[in-house]
Amino acid sequence: MNFSVAYALMFCAGVFFPANLRWKVPFAVMFLTDLALNAYYQYAKHYDVFSGSALVYLLGNYLGYAVLLALGRCFKPSSHFLGLLGGGVFGALLFYFITNTFSWLLNPFRNPEYTRDLAGWIVALTKGTSGFPQTWEFFRNTLLSGGLFTALFAGAWKATVPSESPREKGEEAHEPAAVPEGAGEPEEAKA
Repeated sequence: MNFSVAYALMFCAGVFFPANLRWKVPFAVMFLTDLALNAYYQYAKHYDVFSGSALVYLLGNYLGYAVLLALGRCFKPSSHFLGLLGGGVFGALLFYFITNTFSWLLNPFRNPEYTRDLAGWIVALTKGTSGFPQTWEFFRNTLLSGGLFTALFAGAWKATVPSESPREKGEEAHEPAAVPEGAGEPEEAKA
């Protein structure tokens, strides 16, 4: 439950993907995956996932994905591994708060526990609705999977992509200046 590669995919797409693919590829992957999963739940499990309220609820996930990708843009591929790991975990935390807050605000499944006050919001973030696992379990899995998959993606990137030399980065290499012949020799040696 909520142990997903999606959080790390979106965060790492913001960090590592080229600008022309950064938004297109991960959102296309998520859209096609959601379409297939929703079709499965609609026709095999008989859940009403294509209703207006369920689709609006799904927009909350896409808002969370957009925030994750934008957060990834704050990092560079050359960022320190622990910084990237922290960014991935923080992104998963943001995703959890955004999507659970969205669920509380919209209450698409008409959960009686989600009252329109601070207590209802805290229930949405900690306990959830009856008949389902408590949301803190989703929170734990969100953080663990966000950290694990970000570590795998960032580690694979750092292990396989060679770091650029100063010359490739456009910086001048600081080489010692050539010493002209005879310069620096004692006067007796020149004679």
